[in-house]
Amino acid sequence: MGSTRKIALALLFVLIVGLIGGCGGGGQAGGGRDSNSLTIGYIEWDEDVAVSNLAKVILEDDLGYNNVDLKLLEVGPVYQGVANGELDAFLDVWLPTTHKTYWDQYKGQVVDLGRWYEGTASLGLGVPDYVKAQSIEDLNDYRDEFGGEIIGIESGAGIMRVVDEQAIPGYGLDYNLVASSTPAMLSQLSQALENKQPIVFTAWKPHWMFLSYDIRYLDDPKEEMGGSEELSAIARQGLEEDSPQAFQLLDNIDLSEKQLEELELAISDAGDPEQGARDWIKDNRDVVESWLPS
Repeated sequence: MGSTRKIALALLFVLIVGLIGGCGGGGQAGGGRDSNSLTIGYIEWDEDVAVSNLAKVILEDDLGYNNVDLKLLEVGPVYQGVANGELDAFLDVWLPTTHKTYWDQYKGQVVDLGRWYEGTASLGLGVPDYVKAQSIEDLNDYRDEFGGEIIGIESGAGIMRVVDEQAIPGYGLDYNLVASSTPAMLSQLSQALENKQPIVFTAWKPHWMFLSYDIRYLDDPKEEMGGSEELSAIARQGLEEDSPQAFQLLDNIDLSEKQLEELELAISDAGDPEQGARDWIKDNRDVVESWLPS
């Protein structure tokens, strides 16, 4: 009787473990993932803040996801996170130039969701309209005026690599590239404009800075800044099977240049990315409806 009882208890234990593994956690998917929770990696570029918060709000408010976590990282760790499955998606892939290094390394380990931005993206060196320099080639002639510094953003950003490895040597510039952050760079730009001081800084389009400030790109005759680019998104392998509605939404998002500019401005005006995204959604409900999974 003792042996039979031990066998029965062992079978009961196996059954309980199986039930817990199959039913626990509010719906698990793909290796223990919660199918109602997602993690989207993002970088501190305004278009990524905008589209990531837009996706988060729609996923939670329209598709019923319990928690969509936005994780701020440097660009390299974002690609690595999507490739190893720690992140579900990244919505700000710049190709063919800015993120080429990361794309070459990780493209075989992620799912390409294609373009979500209909406009043309580009990188450049920006200046206020009132400075005399017209081209990147002119910068050495105005070195004292600009203090020999190009004000940059996060050190790991693709534009920093392009300026450091292509623009500076390509034009033979006697300048230091100063790493900071996107908010810090924009703060310095705003201060310089207020005091009508010269400044040269890393800039990119799409970005609301070109709508809000009287600034321009320096001409780039050698195209060292890489020319035009496309913005697309990537997802981790297995996301479509684990969370098909989320995958479909991320694959469906499609913004025109005007729509993205208005979204970025709504976020800037609101002072809160989620609230700005909700404000934009109210005015563009028909657009959002067209993205929702059928």
